Amino acid sequence: MNKFLIFIDAADDAAMWPMSSLLEVSVAGDATILMRFRGLASGTGDDEGNSLVTLTCTSDTELKVFKSIADAIGGKSFKSTGYVVVADDVNSSYVDSDITACAITLDS
Repeated sequence: MNKFLIFIDAADDAAMWPMSSLLEVSVAGDATILMRFRGLASGTGDDEGNSLVTLTCTSDTELKVFKSIADAIGGKSFKSTGYVVVADDVNSSYVDSDITACAITLDS
């Protein structure tokens, strides 16, 4: 069964990727986490054609947020439903209470 990560940053702006498309998770600066996904236009894994989700979080909580994302992916709900909503700005629902927003940048 495919497993998916869901992000919603506005009422009509959402994205869902299979876990297999996740290339990396990194800290871009204080309170900023980047999740890079292989986009539809990319076959190589290089930056061109990749999609990006920027998570904003409380200052100095990046490691805690990393762990919460990993826990959600490994959790029972993910195994039974096949998806995790990592960030939902519309409903203010996040896998970690220190996530405050997300922004989605899709591949071209």
